[in-house]
Amino acid sequence: MYKTHAKYHIGQIVRHRKHPFRGVIFDVDAMFSNTQEWYEAIPEDSRPSKEQPFYHLLAENDDSYYVAYVSEQNLMADYSGEPVEHPDLPDLFGDFTDGRYPLQFHLN
Repeated sequence: MYKTHAKYHIGQIVRHRKHPFRGVIFDVDAMFSNTQEWYEAIPEDSRPSKEQPFYHLLAENDDSYYVAYVSEQNLMADYSGEPVEHPDLPDLFGDFTDGRYPLQFHLN
């Protein structure tokens, strides 16, 4: 059975459970929706199930800013209260308020 209810929401700050990065969610796929090549590049012993929500993040670590695609099982909410500094944030979101980023526009 597919899990189709996303635990996290657009504008929320999350962090990766295993890798040192965090980011703001800007899109959610109900289940895996990337390429098979991308999936197979993940070591087999740590590949997440495709049958769960996957999140698109404006991500950052100590060295760079990038877009990440992460399974729900590999994310956790970030309650640090610290904003994310990704340079693309103003294109999608308003100012950091109450621990989250409000959308700058309405989705269909």
